[in-house]
Amino acid sequence: MTPIDFPYQASSERYTSGMRYRRCGRSGVLLPELSLGLWHNFGDNRPQDTARSIAHYAFDHGITHFDLANNYGPPEGAAEKFFGRLMRDSFAPYRDELFIATKAAYDMWPGPYGSWASRKHLTASLDQSLKRMRTDYVDVFYCHRYDPDTPLEETLQALTDIVRQGKALYIGISRWPLPAAEQAFRYLHEQHTPCLLYQGRLNLFDQAPKKEGILQAAHRNGSGFISFSPLAQGLLTDRYLHGIPDGSRMTENRFLKTDSLSPAVLRRIERLNALAAERGESLARMALSWILHHSEVTSVIVGASSTEQLSENLKYRSSAPFCDEELQRIETILTE
Repeated sequence: MTPIDFPYQASSERYTSGMRYRRCGRSGVLLPELSLGLWHNFGDNRPQDTARSIAHYAFDHGITHFDLANNYGPPEGAAEKFFGRLMRDSFAPYRDELFIATKAAYDMWPGPYGSWASRKHLTASLDQSLKRMRTDYVDVFYCHRYDPDTPLEETLQALTDIVRQGKALYIGISRWPLPAAEQAFRYLHEQHTPCLLYQGRLNLFDQAPKKEGILQAAHRNGSGFISFSPLAQGLLTDRYLHGIPDGSRMTENRFLKTDSLSPAVLRRIERLNALAAERGESLARMALSWILHHSEVTSVIVGASSTEQLSENLKYRSSAPFCDEELQRIETILTE
């Protein structure tokens, strides 16, 4: 089948369109403040031409970082297969401009080696990911979750060896508890393969990385921090201000339940939305700006179901800095 709208030519203005880049910890890597996540909307259940348009739009506007995982779909592996087609048809000439991430540790195939963080699983999973994505290496490979039953040294040495084998340039960890993360930072530093990124969920409604010390520990150890689910899967937008619309993620996705929209949560959303309006921006833009207000944050992973949605998120760049009064009002809204 002949691809649509190819050969793809990236915009000549992709690095002058306003995207800002931040240094990733104490590394030589700069990441865009917004990265594109392929968790949703890039599997077999979505139109591939729409997904392709979103990816093109992202790169054309300076988003060089694409975040995947072995289990992103549906089904598992579908997002990586989509990205492989994108590499074949669009992005191959631009590979050295891209920063590609994938992950392993969640369920992928039957049997005792299809999940968690053994050397066996991590190595096999990455080999499969590279084939699906049609690339010889990824820029960062994450252990997607902490494995309490596998010796930490086995997991970390496997990640180190993956870098030394040239299958990944950098190592990352995602959603690890603080004590294990601290051990990982030390071990990887001693092996001369320091942890480039800690990926965690940080948004206005979920500030666990701040409260538990993860954000500070990553910064202290020279690791960048990248936030996923910055809009709380749509709660931190105007989408649910007037109820649950048909076709929304809350009606279709097992990760966002209808009981997430309690009366107390709705009141917070309404008050945050009012503050955003005073600032002359959407709630989504304010939520993204709030995360990037933290100097320890390197990048924010956003999803998108359309180029229009991604375009709206990119407007965060025109947001004014927060004043102390606004930050205090946000804190009051979230704690009352």
